[in-house]
Amino acid sequence: MVSAVQLIRSGSLSSVAEYAYAATAPAEARLVFLAGSCPLDAEGRTVAVGDHAGQAAACVANLRQALADAGATLTDVVSTRVLVASSDQADLIAAWEVVRDAFGSHDVPSTLLGVTVLGYDDQLVEIEAVAAVVD
Repeated sequence: MVSAVQLIRSGSLSSVAEYAYAATAPAEARLVFLAGSCPLDAEGRTVAVGDHAGQAAACVANLRQALADAGATLTDVVSTRVLVASSDQADLIAAWEVVRDAFGSHDVPSTLLGVTVLGYDDQLVEIEAVAAVVD
C-alpha cells in the first residue's frame, strides 16, 4: 500500500536536519492522532530503565502497535514529537537515532525536545505522532 503522506524537502533550508521539513496528506485522508507512545510493557511497567536508546526502541515498538491497531504503519505518519527527559544533548541524540533509524527513508517532520520529567516512574522517552490514512 502506498502512503498518502507526501514529505516535502526544502532546498532553501539546511540539509543538516535528518528529517523532511514538512509533510502533507490529501483532504480525503483519515487522520490518526496518537497518544504519546511510552516505554511500557504489557503489564504497564517501564522498560529499559536508565537507557534512553532502549526506551526509544520500546516507544517505537508501542507506536507501531498503536498505528497497526488504527490501520496504519510508520509510513503513514505525518509528523512526530520526541520527548526526552534529560538536559544532556547526548541523551537526546541517543533517543533520536533510534527513532530516525526506525523511520528510515520516511523521515517525517519531527521535533526533538529535552524535558524535565515524563509521566511514568523511570520514564525517559515518549514519542507523539500524527498519521494519515486513505482507506
